[in-house]
This record gives sequence, C-alpha cells and structure tokens, in this order.
Amino acid sequence: MKLVNVSVKRPVGVIMIVLAILALGFMSLRNLAIDLYPEIDLPIAVVSTNYPGAAPQETEKLVSEPIESSVSAIEGMETVQSQSQTGASIVFMQFNTGVNLDNALLDVREKVDQVKGMLPEGAGEPNVLRFDPQQIPVMWVGLTGDSPEELQQIAENRVVPFLERQEGVASVSIEGGKDREVRVLIDRGQMNEYGLNTQTIIQTLNAANQSASAGAVEKGDKDLQIRIDGEFESVQEIKDTLLQTEGGAQIRLGQIADVEDTYEDASTISKVNGQASVVLSVLKKSDGNTVETANNVTAAMGDIKERLPENVNMKVVLDTSEFITQSIDSVMMNIIIGGVFSVLVLLLFLKSIRATLVIGISIPIAIISTFTLMYFTGETLNVLTMGGLALGIGMMVDSSIVILENIVSYRQQGYSMVEAAKEGASELAPAVIASATTTIVVFLPIIFVEGIASELFTPLALTISFALIAALIVSVTLIPMLSSKLLTKPLQTSGRRYWFDRFLAKVNEGYQSMLRRVLKWRKTTILVTLLAITGSGFLVPMIGTEFIPPSDQGQIEISVTTPAGTSLSTTEEVTGKVNEKLKPYEEVIETNYVTIGGGGFESFSSSANEATYTMQLVGPGDRERSTSEIMQAIDEDVSGIPGAEIAVSEIGAGFGSGAPVQIQLNGPDYDVLSELADQVVYMIEDVDGVHNPESSTNEGRPEMQVQVDRDKAAQYGLSYQQVLSQVELGFNGQVATRYRDGSDEINVRMILPEEERQTIADLEGMTLQTPTGSLIPLASVAELKQVQGPVTLLRENQQRQVNVESEIVGRDLGSVSEDIRKELERLKFPDEYSYEIGGQAQDMQEAFGDLALALVFSIFLVYAVMAVQFENFLFPFIIMFSLPTIIIGVMLGLFTTGLPLSLPAFVGIIMLAGIVVNNAIVLVDYINILRRKGIDRYEAILEAGPSRMRPILMTTLTTVLGMIPLAIGLGQGAEAQQPLAVTIIFGLTISSLFTLLLIPVVYTYFDDLSNKVTGWFRKEK
Repeated sequence: MKLVNVSVKRPVGVIMIVLAILALGFMSLRNLAIDLYPEIDLPIAVVSTNYPGAAPQETEKLVSEPIESSVSAIEGMETVQSQSQTGASIVFMQFNTGVNLDNALLDVREKVDQVKGMLPEGAGEPNVLRFDPQQIPVMWVGLTGDSPEELQQIAENRVVPFLERQEGVASVSIEGGKDREVRVLIDRGQMNEYGLNTQTIIQTLNAANQSASAGAVEKGDKDLQIRIDGEFESVQEIKDTLLQTEGGAQIRLGQIADVEDTYEDASTISKVNGQASVVLSVLKKSDGNTVETANNVTAAMGDIKERLPENVNMKVVLDTSEFITQSIDSVMMNIIIGGVFSVLVLLLFLKSIRATLVIGISIPIAIISTFTLMYFTGETLNVLTMGGLALGIGMMVDSSIVILENIVSYRQQGYSMVEAAKEGASELAPAVIASATTTIVVFLPIIFVEGIASELFTPLALTISFALIAALIVSVTLIPMLSSKLLTKPLQTSGRRYWFDRFLAKVNEGYQSMLRRVLKWRKTTILVTLLAITGSGFLVPMIGTEFIPPSDQGQIEISVTTPAGTSLSTTEEVTGKVNEKLKPYEEVIETNYVTIGGGGFESFSSSANEATYTMQLVGPGDRERSTSEIMQAIDEDVSGIPGAEIAVSEIGAGFGSGAPVQIQLNGPDYDVLSELADQVVYMIEDVDGVHNPESSTNEGRPEMQVQVDRDKAAQYGLSYQQVLSQVELGFNGQVATRYRDGSDEINVRMILPEEERQTIADLEGMTLQTPTGSLIPLASVAELKQVQGPVTLLRENQQRQVNVESEIVGRDLGSVSEDIRKELERLKFPDEYSYEIGGQAQDMQEAFGDLALALVFSIFLVYAVMAVQFENFLFPFIIMFSLPTIIIGVMLGLFTTGLPLSLPAFVGIIMLAGIVVNNAIVLVDYINILRRKGIDRYEAILEAGPSRMRPILMTTLTTVLGMIPLAIGLGQGAEAQQPLAVTIIFGLTISSLFTLLLIPVVYTYFDDLSNKVTGWFRKEK
C-alpha cells in the first residue's frame, strides 16, 4: 500500500502529524462536556391551563378533553397524557424519537389556538412549552441562620442574583423561606359604619401609591423632567392613607383596619440535617453541562460566603455532579488498568520491550485521537462513552499485533528494517482493514434503529468505532514507521522467558491432538456443540432480564403523605417521628434534606400533607451496606409510624420513563378504575421483588363547598362574582397594591384578622357587604357543605387512566414483570376496561426488540464484509458458524456472575458478532493459503491451527484482560458497563475455544459438499 510506503519513507512527517493529532486531541478533551449518561432527546411538549375554582371533573371535561382532541392528530405524536386538577389542566404530548420539537411546538400552538375559543369563560390562556423530564436541579445549596425571614431576604437580594449570573445556570428557586408582606386586617363593622367597601379601599390604595411624569420645564439650556412621586415610603404612610366616606368625610385607613408589616404564611418548611434552612435549587440551562455548571456555582459560593453576615452559613446540600465525576474517574482508572494488562500480554508474547513499545504506543494515540472525533460529533464524556474506550482498549492493539508479527517475520527472513516494514505491513494491510471493518460495521444498525436503546448506545458505538478506526490508521502508518526504526534485531526466540515458549509449544501440541480427535469424530463435535448451545438456552429463565443496571449513587428518598387536608404543622410532627427512626443511621447519612409541604423536585404540585426527604449517604468505602440494603432497612423502621403513608426508595437506581413497574389501568369510569387499582395493589404486593406498590388515586381532600344561590344573592344586589371575591378576600386575601422598600417590592394584602378566619364557624358566620352598605350573613345567600374533594384525574390517549407503580428490590425487572403479568391475568376486568404494563418494563421490552433487529442486521453486514474480503460466498458462511457459540459464553458468564440480561449485555452480544469472527477469519484464511500451496486438506488444518494459535491467543487475551477491570465493577458508576464487559469476556473466550475446534470441522463438511457439487456438475457436462 502507498500509505505504508509513505509512512516509512517520511518518518519525520508522520511524527509531526501524530504530534498535531495529539495536540488537537488534548484540546478536544479539555472542551468535552462531562455527564453521567448520554443526553436522551425526549421530544415532549406541555400545554398548561389555569381554570380557577373548577373541580377536576370540570377541568377535565371543559379544558383537558378539548385540548387533547385538538393536538392528538399532530404528525409524529406518540402519546397524549393529561392531568386534571383543581383549577388547572396539564396536557403532556410525547412525540416519536427524532421529531423536531421546535416544529412540533409550532403545530401544537396552532392547534391550541384553534380550540382556545371553545374553552370556558374564566379559563386562563393556555401556555405551550417544551418539557424535559431529566431536567432536575444539578445542585441544592442550603442557607442556615437565625430566622427564615432573614435568610429569605439574603437569598433573594444577594445569593440568587449572583448565582443566576454564573455560566450554565438557568434559574435558582428558593424553598423554606418567608416573603415579607404588609397585611391590612379589615374590620367589617368599622367599614360598614363609615359606608366603605373593600373595592373602594383597594382603588384608593392603588391611586395613592402612584408615581407619574407630568411633562418638563426649562431651566437655562436644559429641560427638567417633572415627576410626581406618590409611592408609599413607609408602612405608616399606608396607615395614613385617606379614605372618602359616603358622607363626604375623610378618614384614615388605620381607623378601620390594622396594618402590619409581617410575613406570608409559610407554605413549605425546609430542614437540612435537622436545622431549619432556606434551600436554593439550581437548574442548568438546556444546553448546559452538569459538571461545568456545578463547578461554576461552587466557585461562586466561595465569593458569596465572604459577603454574608457572620450568623449565616452556606453549604452544598446535594451535588449531582459529584457522582458523575467519581464515575468518570473510575472509568479512567479502569482504562489505565486495562491498558497495563494489554501491554503485559504483549510483553509476554513478544519478549521484546521495543516491540511492545511499538504496539503499546498505539493505545494512547488511538484514545486521544478518539477525543477529537468525539468533540466534532458533539459527544460527551460520560459513563458509556468512556466505558466504550475501556472496552476497546484491548481491541485497539489487534491490528497492530497482526501487522507487527508479519513485519517481524520478514525481518527474520533477512530483510532490512525498512524493507521488512514495507513488505510486512503492505501484505496484510488489506486483511487487517477487512478484519477491523467486521468489528466496526456491527455498530451501524445501533445508530440507525430508533428508541431509547439507540439514544443510549449510539454514543458508545461511535466511541468504539472512532477508537478502532484511529487504531487501524495507526497500525498501517505509525507501526511500520516505528518498526523501521526500532526493530534493530529479530525478536528473541530464547532467553529468560523461554518457559513461556515451552508452555505455548505444549498448548499447540494439545490443540493439534484435539484437532485430530474432532476431525475424526466430526458428528460428535457438531452434536456436542448443539447440545451446549441448547443447554445454555435453558439458563435464560434463571438469569432474568432488566433494563439498565442500577447505579449505587448513595441517595435515598423518603416520601411522607399524611391524610389529605392535614395541616403543615401536623405533617411536621410526623416528620419528627421519622427523624427519631433515622437516628441509628446518622453515621451513614452525610446530608439529610427534608421539605415539608412540598412534593419533591419531580412533583408538579405540593401540599401541606406531604413531606419529602432526600438523603445523601457517605461513600461506598465508608459504609458496609449498599444503598439498596440501607433503603430496605429504613423502610422497615419507618413503616410502623402511625398517621402517614411512608414510601422509601432509592434515587437514581434506574433509567427510563417512570417507575420500574407501572401498571396502566384504562376505562371509562374513575370509580371503577380506583377499585381495580386497589385490587391490583393488593394482588402484587406479595410478588417477590415488588417494593411499595402504590395507586395514583389518593384519598380525596376534605373541602368546604360554598354553593351560592344566585337568585337569593341577586335579591340583595350581589352577583355570584361579588360573593366569591368577598369570601376569597376574607380567607385568602387580595393584593391591593405593592409597597417598595429599597429594592424589594412587598405585597399589601387585604384580609380578615386571623381570629376571624380559622374555623368552619368563622366561615358560616362571615358577613357580606351589599351594594347598599348593609351586612348580611353568608348563610343567607349560600349553602355550606363539607365534602371529600376529588383527586387529580389522569387520561392517556383520550382514555381515562389510573396507574399502579412499584419499585423492585432483590430481583430482576423481567422476572418481576412476568410474575405481575400472571397475577393480572387472574383478575377479571369488566368490559371496556384493560391494563398495560408500562414504565421501565415497557422501555426494556421495546429496547430489546430494537436491539434484536440491530443484531440481525449486524450479522448480515458482517457476512457481507467477509464475502467482499474473500470474494466468495462459501468461506464467510463457514466462518459464521462461530456466531451461535456466542450464546454459550454469554449465558454462562451472566449466570456465573449473577447478572441479568440487560441492555448493555445485549449490546455486548452485538459487539461479539463482529469480534468472534476475526479468529475464524484468521484460521480459514490460512487454511486456504496452505491448500493453495498444494498441502492436503487434513494436513493444512493441522498446520494452520497451531500456527495461528499465537496471534489468536494474543488478540483474545488483550481484549479480555483489557475488559477485566470493568467486569469486576471497580469504582462508582461501573454498573452500566459491567454486563457488557462480562458478556464480551465470557462470550469471546468460550467462542474462541469452540472456533478453534468447530470451524475446522465445519470447513471439512462444506469442502466435501463443494467437491460433491463440483463432481456432479462435471458428470452433467
């Protein structure tokens, strides 16, 4: 090849190109973004619409259903889901993978605009926006001090603005603080005495709190702007606001109301390690990087701390980037260890430091070159892409080994260093390119299939392909050039490592003896192989299946739900009992962050009867139990706490949409669906592996309904809206104006005094002011009823739905799903009612289907590449018989290590389809070479096998040993690559053994068949 000749003739040029590539690679590495997993593009749009005062049933019928109908016909739509709550509708639209969400959002807005006029009066403007379910805070920062009020001010005025200016930060939200508020506590008796009503007071406050421009006047050669500043400058000015009575007299606001400078009622309480705190959650921009954003925020915190008061402390509560960084560091360490193993294998076989150096240098060059290709294709440094480099570390040297061995062969024949490099590399370059191509083409189908499997593993496929391409280029350019300069003498055939040569000789003798036996007992060999393949298939049910292996991120979530309607203080009392149960775990809990009155960062709503704990455990090396084991222990301890439903789960344990198991019950009536959901929960809670099954139907919230009699209200001159606004003002308050204090804008809220709005009796005894100024009791125009308010109503694809969700513990997802399916088949569903198993179980099933299709196409591509290489259809077909033996090693490996068949393991099987044929290619090709020289078939096989044993052992051992660190699961975040590495190690090892014995037997059968066919054609002629 010309490329080889040029590289040997121009070593300085090659070195300069390599240095330039290395420099570019290091620059690319510095600019590569770091993340845990590849970013999955889930095209999801959301339409949110407010409908104040409407019950969930009204919201569903009048808002959710019209919007669902309008958007469901949009091209590329996969699923439409809706949540109808009290006063709000949320419609989720998930599009097919690959749909351009920007274009889809335009279509959604167009459809929503068409139906907007059909929405009921009182419904707000529908908001259309994109939604990213993976968009969770990258960091939580806690502020602790003397009072939540002071911390709120500091957070709003100093910390949040500074953090939001940092690169990569999208927004910072505040939890646990209290906002300042000026309250005007009205006295209805006094108001009535002076003939005033609330609307008059609100209009007067607004008018009195105004600033305006009144033109300009000349002063010399300048125009001075006239500005009338009438805004309130103190709370006293609000008290002194003049009100005009009906009789024309003027009174001050303070005469009919108490004006207080206070704080809003707390809706949430945040505690960090038991101490009341204000917690800031930092969201990154959609195109921002988690690690970079977290680093920028951490650096900014160092600057802010110096300017905070002495009594205020700021610290990181949770940082999601820490696990990412630790995982990447672990993979980097595995790459280094794998590289060392590969180099040791080379040194053992080659018995030459110089020869090992020639090949070993290709590893870092290939890796660094890969970073450049990753940068220009927009990939990130994540657990899977870095795992791809770790997996490919052994395969990178395969091409170089073959080239170097041939160069050494020519060198031993007496060729000069330069000529040996030219001839040796040129002779095998086409074969090496073809061999590497078979490994690379298996990844093409993964790139082109759709779904989450492609989204996850395309970056891994590209990374390994880039690494192999870089290694291939190095093998045909840099290896010949270095060989022409460094291989001053042939490799040693004796010396202190002669023991290894004797060992290899014994291995070759044993292998040759085995070859004689299998060639003598060909049918027995085929039968034993078939039995081994069949027997390995029986291991599949014992192995089980799962989606993505869970990662031990050391995070646990406790969800506390007290009965609907429970007050914030009562829920806080329950969390106190939970805290008592958590005391024995203080040694393993690094940070304990609880939000009372919030639904957690994944929730769309919050309530006073909910509390969420987010706990970060100490590192795995500092605790004896795994996160899952600690989670189960805590679950047992807190399960007996009365007055609340408590669910304990592991954060970040899975991957995919929703809970591991999600049973979707569909039908026309919510009451029936709720009953079915309760039955399903009861049936599956005894299934082994099911943990905390829950129904999406919750106990209704108790509420007091005020049913206004419009006719009676009209008799007093009151409209329905006036009754509603007076009740709302009395118990919830109404913002009359905003008071500016420095840079803060504070609500001035009119509301009844607290003692007049606490009990049901206060509501029943509330007085309404009529337009004539008289006071009437609320009961004279309305009937009060205490009812159980409805819950959130769910729909999917325009059909009502109730979900039952469950975590899994101690078993694989596939086995648990199958057992649940059997239980559900026993349940008799009424007509028009059905169920589906969704969540990660559905994602797993779809992903396995996509990867199975990719595997079929990969095998076809491998055959096509070999047919081109051999220019023959028969020999590639013989080589393909090495593929079925993969199943033996894969099943044996997973069974031995106790790992289920997961998506990474399936990708490992696809990779094996391109790897295992290389050994068979080497063997069959050399048999053909010997036969063309006139050697008998039997003798050719006996000679080709042992002579090819050395390169086969070298390439297999470098690949296998390079993956051992990943297979052991060293470091954090290694769980995702472990099944892939185990699959390749066992699959390649076992299939290599079968290949060395089975392929010669298959070769003889097809050669006999070919001879018979050829003889038959000759007789016909």
